[in-house]
Amino acid sequence: MVRRIACVGGGPGGLFCATLIKQAMPEVAVTVFERNRAEDTFGFGVVFSDATLDAIHQADPVLLEGLRDHGAHWDEIEVRLKGQVLRCAGNGMAAIDRKKLLQLLQDRAAEVGVDLRFQHAITGLTELDGYDLVVAADGANSRLREELADAVAPSVEVADAKFIWFGTPYQFRGLTFVHERSQHGAFAVHGYPISDTVSTFIVETDERTWRAAGLDEFDTSQPPGISDTKTKDYLEKLFAHQIDGRPLLTNNSRWGNFRTRRARSWHHGNVVLLGDAAHTAHFSVGSGTKMAMEDAVALAAALRRTPDDVAGALQRYERDRMPGVAKIQDSARPSLSWWERFGRYHESFDPTRFTFHFLTRSIGRSRLAGRDPEFVADVERAWRAEHDGHDVLDTPLELGDTRLPGRFLTDDPGVHLTTDPLQPRAATAPWGLWLAAPEDESGLPAAYDELAGRAEHGPALVAVHAGSALTRTLLSEQARLVHGIPTLVIEPDADADRAATLVLSGRADAVAPAQAVVR
Repeated sequence: MVRRIACVGGGPGGLFCATLIKQAMPEVAVTVFERNRAEDTFGFGVVFSDATLDAIHQADPVLLEGLRDHGAHWDEIEVRLKGQVLRCAGNGMAAIDRKKLLQLLQDRAAEVGVDLRFQHAITGLTELDGYDLVVAADGANSRLREELADAVAPSVEVADAKFIWFGTPYQFRGLTFVHERSQHGAFAVHGYPISDTVSTFIVETDERTWRAAGLDEFDTSQPPGISDTKTKDYLEKLFAHQIDGRPLLTNNSRWGNFRTRRARSWHHGNVVLLGDAAHTAHFSVGSGTKMAMEDAVALAAALRRTPDDVAGALQRYERDRMPGVAKIQDSARPSLSWWERFGRYHESFDPTRFTFHFLTRSIGRSRLAGRDPEFVADVERAWRAEHDGHDVLDTPLELGDTRLPGRFLTDDPGVHLTTDPLQPRAATAPWGLWLAAPEDESGLPAAYDELAGRAEHGPALVAVHAGSALTRTLLSEQARLVHGIPTLVIEPDADADRAATLVLSGRADAVAPAQAVVR
């Protein structure tokens, strides 16, 4: 029988987990150990999608009430690029100041009887002998997870893009993406209001731009809390006209590379991982706070069902949560990839196509149209204006002297596809390079090199097949945007919506299901 539970980490996940367990099992002694003071927090705001909060709200109304009384809410996403502002509705979201959220969760935990111990660092599991269950909610750099590394098999993928968190007194009207180019390269902002007085201001850029701007000089060995003021000054000047000359606010503001963390198992013995200690997903798709609070809901529910079987409860928690988290992480990868390459898109696309490309990095045209049909109609009108009034899939594709009738090719396209650039000279049909995408992104550099070598022989088309949906589109973009060669993406189960998404976004010039292509 569970009598004593320790939650290591007093962030939103640990506090919410402790609260839910204490509510469900009032006879159990639940203690939260947090190394910082109660009033300490790093970062600024936490953003939530309206469509994903039901489970949290049903478990306890503390977040619902906090967002209602102290948060900001909006429906539109705004994109600012090259002097234009585009908006897409149907994206209901809300945000709250992280410090306010922690205060509300601390008050709720204390109210239900959780023992909160601040400035109490736990450095190892031996300090927690005597507890029936230990919840490791100690963040992305979890010491407890590393102590159990042999059993839980953690892994990490480090992104190429650089990011840094600030705040600003400038009030964004909702989730806003701002793009600016300095003399050193492109920078982008994720901005959103978190209260009546402050907005979150996250900046991303690529490493080459970061180094060229001299922003790699901050001493990362400085203790937590010290912020990079050189970067602050640089970005305040770059984005001054976007935020009405308002300052940037610091709080442990320093550059980092996003780390996507996974673990083969989330528990070992009586220790269970929760939140960032178990998993992370890029902040452009998934709120780590929301995911941690959903973990808390699942873990408390599993314990409530079998309070006398901790091992069975932890297995149930994994079964219930792992598939959903994996889905979020899988959808976050294309979004993270977009942010690693946004400078290329900034240079290549006009604002309308850029925005559509951005908004469809994880969803298709039809889902986006379900959120804001007028925005998608504007994108399609812009396409017709560029292409003599043709709808996107009915637009002919010119390949030298050959004209393909449309952009979704359900029959043999009539292009001689080959892997040998020297062979097609005698062919009567125009020739295209048949190029396999790699299974994952680690194979892209070699694929890019192969493309560069064969592109010199002048194919009329590059037909990209195999690989994954992401690697196919990235290889297609390399051909289109770097080498200037039209592309045909071979999608195993392509339909008209997928084809329209790829073509309208500039990821491909044409699309075909695999069974339609004869090589």
